[in-house]
Amino acid sequence: MVAPTVTDDDPSLSGGDWTESGVFRVAEGVYRIPLPLPNDGLRAVNVYAVADERGGDPGWTLVDSGWALEEARDLLEKAMRALGSDLREVRRFLVTHSHRDHYTQAVTVRRDFGTEVLIGAGERVNLERVIDPDHAESQNSVPRLRRAGAAALADAMERAGRDHVRDMSGWLLPDGYLEDRSTVVVGETRTLEVIETPGHTRGHVVFADEANDLLFAGDHVLPRITPSIGLEPVPTGSPLSAFLASLQLVRERPDAALLPAHGPVGRRVHERVDELLAHHGARLDASLAAVREGRHTPYLVAQALPWTRRNHALADLDRWNAMLAILETQHHLEVLVERGALTRTEHENVLHYDLV
Repeated sequence: MVAPTVTDDDPSLSGGDWTESGVFRVAEGVYRIPLPLPNDGLRAVNVYAVADERGGDPGWTLVDSGWALEEARDLLEKAMRALGSDLREVRRFLVTHSHRDHYTQAVTVRRDFGTEVLIGAGERVNLERVIDPDHAESQNSVPRLRRAGAAALADAMERAGRDHVRDMSGWLLPDGYLEDRSTVVVGETRTLEVIETPGHTRGHVVFADEANDLLFAGDHVLPRITPSIGLEPVPTGSPLSAFLASLQLVRERPDAALLPAHGPVGRRVHERVDELLAHHGARLDASLAAVREGRHTPYLVAQALPWTRRNHALADLDRWNAMLAILETQHHLEVLVERGALTRTEHENVLHYDLV
């Protein structure tokens, strides 16, 4: 594996591969470190190293941490060496949410060096559930798929879940929880404001550095794709409503350079938020049209919609992404119920949506 080098020439700014290994300076004292993920969809996660020198003592705060994988750990260690440092000088991790690709490497680094791990207060219930040894990852998705009318997919997910052995190495509680609108002082001049942005998960947070025109956006605002909604062990009632409100909240704040967890840098927050709001508006319209055509369950509505940027049919998706698609469709239908366009009933444990 080639050791990463520090450069101002970020390939993602010129249309290059944003997952390319390296250490890329994106602002004064802020470096993007892409770390690999073990799947074909999201191939990397951006970890941001923020200089955190105090009283002449060098140090770093890292926003997100990556997945606890040997390859990712090796690259993170090499990245810190390229910055003239090492993992012992990482003071803390600020984690945007509790998904494995953002949280678990922080826990394994803490095990070795005592590094502080902080996350939004809203993620407490998710983490307490996921570290429960009796919790199975399929416990939420399988019954929700059945209620969405996707019994065959639920059966397949249940069978796969029985054969799955959970890796618990990265699942421990954090050192502390960050409250909404609290501030984190980094170094002697930088202040990050913690902004709760529920939707992707109930406790997702972003970190706003207004003085330096930056937003560490996690998965809340992604430059090329839309994040999954409500994918968590303790789901909320209407995560899409929460996500849309969170987008609007960010839109009403000062604009900033977008520093996303997945995808290239170089975009502005307001521009991308407008695109995401328009996207979900179009999905709501398409979901309502599908109900008008006689499709009344989330599964049947999802079959009528195109998926991913390549407009795949639902049947072309793998099990995991088909699950995400069907549950996201249900979230859109729930918003339409909230807005008075549809009604919801339940027949034989399957949800049905009808025109008002």
